[in-house]
Amino acid sequence: MPIATTNPATGQVLKTYEPMSDEQVGAAIERADLAFRDLHRTTVAQRAQWMNAAADLLDAERDDTARLMTTEMGKTYAAAQAEVTKCATACRFYAANAERMLADEPADAQAVKAKRAVVRHQPIGPVLAVMPWNFPLWQVMRFAAPALMAGNTGLLKHASNVPQTALYLEDVFRRAGFPEGAFTTLLVGSEAVDRILSDPRVRAATLTGSESAGRSIGQIAGRELKKTVLELGGSDPFVVMPSADLDRAAEVATTARCQNNGQSCIAAKRFIVHTDVFDAFAEKFAANMAALKVGDPMDESTDVGPLASERGRDEIHAQVRDAVDHGATLLCGGEKPAGDGWYYPPTVVTDLTPQMRMWSEEVFGPVAGLYRVSSYEEAIEVANGTTFGLGSNAWTMDPAEQERFATDLDAGNVFINGMTTSFPELPFGGVKNSGYGRELSAIGMREFCNTKTVWVGAGAASAGAGAHAE
Repeated sequence: MPIATTNPATGQVLKTYEPMSDEQVGAAIERADLAFRDLHRTTVAQRAQWMNAAADLLDAERDDTARLMTTEMGKTYAAAQAEVTKCATACRFYAANAERMLADEPADAQAVKAKRAVVRHQPIGPVLAVMPWNFPLWQVMRFAAPALMAGNTGLLKHASNVPQTALYLEDVFRRAGFPEGAFTTLLVGSEAVDRILSDPRVRAATLTGSESAGRSIGQIAGRELKKTVLELGGSDPFVVMPSADLDRAAEVATTARCQNNGQSCIAAKRFIVHTDVFDAFAEKFAANMAALKVGDPMDESTDVGPLASERGRDEIHAQVRDAVDHGATLLCGGEKPAGDGWYYPPTVVTDLTPQMRMWSEEVFGPVAGLYRVSSYEEAIEVANGTTFGLGSNAWTMDPAEQERFATDLDAGNVFINGMTTSFPELPFGGVKNSGYGRELSAIGMREFCNTKTVWVGAGAASAGAGAHAE
């Protein structure tokens, strides 16, 4: 795949880049390794000063950066502006909280026969981030902000269709004051990842992407004995029970399905509705979806812009047509529009069966599948009946049902009466084929730290007294 900016609204190639040579990549890894030796010795306060400066740059340049993201991958301009602001918020969160998150944790010294015992969290070195195009700034920042604040350095291999956003990220951290090499964008194709991750100077990797990409990264990292964090997408359930506020549920369902033009790992994709309220919810939901305006993502009145690629649009249309050909019913949408740009209308499909691709596959666009269930138990069975386990939603006003959903939904995130999203304050990640490890919060920051036991004895005479070997 060429490294190029192609406007999804027009299909026009605007700018292309030559991939970096092996020598250039090697030099970048060397700079990251050298920068780590300096960065991890700086104080948290110094790193916080640089991180706050990065936040200030993001805020000051929000509109131009948002326009760039919209041009590269087609999200609405308003959504792109919100993404930049969210990144600045994350930078400030880690700047303000990293010292607490990284502080030594005292242990019971007496229990371990020590004068003093603590758990210390220290950075491990250069970390490779392989990132997708759908949230080209936020996906990177939720790794970069905690990693840099911990004292690690970052090497970014971004998706090949958002090269300008990738280069902007490197530029922001450099201008904010981070040492040269602390964060570097590598303009390379996916074929270069094996060699980069195999380099002994690269200590770990994080990936947000497809299952196949996750398996590839995991295989390389396993061979090289390197830590990985993988977020591999999802087919998130959105369960609606009889006690739910149907108007609010249908409103949020529309946003949850079509946010980012439907191209979000944590977008609700499978709408599992109790039979007692199925018809009423389906009517409200389909009407909301059909009312969304599809068009120029720079137009402030647009709700849904183009998909990021022509191949992506063709794929979701093939999934919809497969469902219809096997007996599914279209409540709205489902027709690929003519003309320039890779647009697709908000679509609602019902009467789905296991023989249809939509039953088991993630649909990465503004297409919703409706499933009718007759009980709580059946709702859980359908919700968990997928290989994915990233996010999940449940709508019920019954406190007992809320607790049951929180326990029974097999996912990394459970949101009750609200839309799944990510916050710097909360850990984010999945189970099953949605990956492993966590981003965000203190847990995410520590994924790329050496959690070190420090044991200090009273003196030589007591060393090892009463202890047993491993």
